[in-house]
Amino acid sequence: MTQVTDEQQTTNPVTQITTYEFPLNERIRTLLRLEDLFAKFGFFMSQDHRLDHHTALLTLFEIIEVGSRADLKSDLLQELDRQRASLVQFRGHPGVDRNMLEETLASIDSTATQLNQCNGRLGYHLRDNEFLMIIRSRCTIPGGVCEFDLPGYHRWQSRSAQARRVDIEAWFEPMRPLAKAIELVLKILRHSGEMSVVTAEQGNYTQQMSGKTFQLLRVDLPSDLEVVPEFSANKYMLWIRFNIPNANGVSKNNPYLEPIEFKIRLCNL
Repeated sequence: MTQVTDEQQTTNPVTQITTYEFPLNERIRTLLRLEDLFAKFGFFMSQDHRLDHHTALLTLFEIIEVGSRADLKSDLLQELDRQRASLVQFRGHPGVDRNMLEETLASIDSTATQLNQCNGRLGYHLRDNEFLMIIRSRCTIPGGVCEFDLPGYHRWQSRSAQARRVDIEAWFEPMRPLAKAIELVLKILRHSGEMSVVTAEQGNYTQQMSGKTFQLLRVDLPSDLEVVPEFSANKYMLWIRFNIPNANGVSKNNPYLEPIEFKIRLCNL
């Protein structure tokens, strides 16, 4: 996952930074995928064109598919409980913003309470929705959602944007506590760990992990630097290889040979 941010510099008023993220376990990999899908869903749902709302439904089906592969509710509750236990230790610690800490702990408690009230797996409530399940089954067929295939869906798409949005929001609403929990878990995780400035020589960077367990790797690079990082990691070693993309965007086997100074953060709570 990549994110673009603006970072204040002394020599350059605004330097645009691209943040690359690499999950270090399967649980965080799933949460990052769902976070990305929830963001896309929210964008397309907020639009007015029927094709945007069609894409919102396709994204909703992807969310159901990804979320059904794991006991997401249990995983999130475990993460929230673990994060809370880690943060509580900072109460009374010098240099810790007490108000921010208590606000974060309150958010964890509130989110966990709402999450406990969710029933079943992510999107399970939609499996009895015949209208949506017919659309979902047709979406696996190339060109399978034409108006002559699904006249009922065509009629729904002909309704006003607001009417369609009300339906989509109702279908999504039971998923909201899970989406909120994912957002909070990843937000807290991203702010854990210390940022270090390091240098890659001849397109390669390695770092010993010393058996420590981390959940997420974040790398900040200048957006105008024409390189693509590739990551590999185990509990002993981290490797980052920087390649130059060709005209087609492919970056395999084309290492960037100049030194690269970049920021790295290994996150875990």
